[in-house]
Amino acid sequence: MTELAFLKLGGSLITDKDLPYTPRLDKLTRLAQEIKAALFSDRLAGSQKQTGLKLILGHGSGSFGHTAGKKYGTRNGVHTPEEWAGFAEVRFQAAELNRYVMEALFKAGIPAISFPPSSTIVSRDGKVASYETSAMRMTLKNNILPVVYGDVAFDEVRGGTILSTEDVFGYLARELHPQRILLAGLEAGVWEDFPARTRLVNAISSKSYEEMQKGIGKSASADVTGGMASKVEEMLNLVQQVDGLTAQIFSAKDAGNLTRVLEGKVVGTLIQK
Repeated sequence: MTELAFLKLGGSLITDKDLPYTPRLDKLTRLAQEIKAALFSDRLAGSQKQTGLKLILGHGSGSFGHTAGKKYGTRNGVHTPEEWAGFAEVRFQAAELNRYVMEALFKAGIPAISFPPSSTIVSRDGKVASYETSAMRMTLKNNILPVVYGDVAFDEVRGGTILSTEDVFGYLARELHPQRILLAGLEAGVWEDFPARTRLVNAISSKSYEEMQKGIGKSASADVTGGMASKVEEMLNLVQQVDGLTAQIFSAKDAGNLTRVLEGKVVGTLIQK
């Protein structure tokens, strides 16, 4: 049976978010190998021996897009010539990180195609309004890995803005109905007592979320699209709207964790209806 899952590699995982424009190339290489192992049972991407898992891969902008985005305030709107120059700079930096991701996938032998949100999405007041997905559907059908990422978008209200990978995933989830959304970062999951990090939350539902909401913190590094609380709230909304969907927030810092999650094991924090 074929399963569709969305996987995000967080910006904190694949870049050093405290050092501008610094990818973690060793992490990207290892993560690409774990993705390959999950997609191709015989480890040969050119083979027809698929595992039954189909993925849409997304990644954050980390110290690339977020550094420029914070400098120009791009997420809040783009109107002046200086802000439009910043909009173009954010686009350039997000694409630079995407190039590193695509290179790691290519070297791992994974056929993959990048779908930059800035060229495929128009948003309305920070939310995806229109998104042509026909090419992406054909990519999945032909066993090619689609890759999306945090990027700028032209916006009908704000002029321009920044969309997170979760924003893109949210729209695609309603269109394509995946079974799982997997958010891989550095944190082991959602902490009830962040930043002390002594009580990991194993599962979150809408009913349990309010009780722990005060303990969920925001990212300590530059992040113009929101921290952990925002991610949890977005995933809770999605699992309510898409039948059969669960989400998972986990750490892929250590080798093997991503493999276990892609195989279906629950690691970190499970978000369910």
